Amino acid sequence: MGLLKSEVVLKTGDKAPDFELLGTDDKKHNISEYKDYKGLLVVFMCNHCPYVQAKTKALVELYDKFKDKIAIIGINSNDPTNYPDDSFENMKKFAKEKGIKFTYLVDETQQVAKRYGAVCTPDPFLFDQDRKLVFHGKIDNAMRPEDVATEKTMILNIEKFLLGKKIGKDFDPSMGCSIKWKSQQT
Repeated sequence: MGLLKSEVVLKTGDKAPDFELLGTDDKKHNISEYKDYKGLLVVFMCNHCPYVQAKTKALVELYDKFKDKIAIIGINSNDPTNYPDDSFENMKKFAKEKGIKFTYLVDETQQVAKRYGAVCTPDPFLFDQDRKLVFHGKIDNAMRPEDVATEKTMILNIEKFLLGKKIGKDFDPSMGCSIKWKSQQT
């Protein structure tokens, strides 16, 4: 498990790269279908990473709290060849077991992760209604799976964003397992 922190590739104000990816609901999804939401949270995640597993409840809480205003999309870009727990079928099982109701997509080519500059799981990106980046970073301040969060960073930032207030730090790196790149692309 390679431990990494988020990196800045997309900068505040940059547009969300579009995509068309298959979801665990067996339908193709793209950014334009979420145009009626005030914001969009794209989280690069997977099934096997202990950092993602530790944040699953927080992601479900984000969905439950903001589902009418913020669209949440999980994207799994891991190569399932060497990480079978991250296969599409296991994504479906993981979503069901963890109560994930937000859209969970597979990035088989890994091109979406590369366009976003995602490097770890979880790696969250918050965009406004025009799909411009307003925050890239952690879900909360529990940086290791065994830590207990004392600050719900993403909830606080979404609340500020929805009130039209400036988010203090537009980049506050997340930390987690490295995205498992296909061997020919490492």
